[in-house]
Amino acid sequence: MTKTSVALAAALVLATGLSACVTATPYQPAARGNATSGGYSERRIEPNRWRVNFSGNAMTSRETVEGYLLYRAAELTVQNGDDWFAIIDRQTDSKQRTYVQPDPFYRPWYGSSFGYWRPSWRYRGRGYAWRSWDPWFGDPFWADTMNVQTIENFEASAEIVTHKGPKPADDPRAFDARAVVENLKPKIQYPAAR
Repeated sequence: MTKTSVALAAALVLATGLSACVTATPYQPAARGNATSGGYSERRIEPNRWRVNFSGNAMTSRETVEGYLLYRAAELTVQNGDDWFAIIDRQTDSKQRTYVQPDPFYRPWYGSSFGYWRPSWRYRGRGYAWRSWDPWFGDPFWADTMNVQTIENFEASAEIVTHKGPKPADDPRAFDARAVVENLKPKIQYPAAR
């Protein structure tokens, strides 16, 4: 078996293993050491005022992060014996990172034996006299291939105030907590049982 075959087999095994591990953040409390990063957290500010957060990993969409935040706010309201909540302040943050990596399988025939030597030549261009081509500075088609990947994570937070009694009909920031739980529950993904 050649070095290339062994490297290819190892890369396939690694990719298969990693793809089985990487999933969207499930609805879970945020804690260090979870198999999947992210989750919800809350902090009581006053007896009926809370700061609620939900952080997703790179596989979790913005829509999911904001839905889980709303679900946690409703769940927290019901757990504390209240009927509805109002969102006082809400925001969603996005963190983007871009990674540039050379293709691990790209090994040009001229690169393995000659170190940094690469082919280059000069040619006569129309109207430009003599021009040079070199894979270090030339056309990207001939240069080393690169893997460019942008990863985006979302985190949503809201300040809520919980209340007892019927929800005011004229307040667009008010939510019936039990209705929110009932409507969003079918879309909630919980962590897989181990």
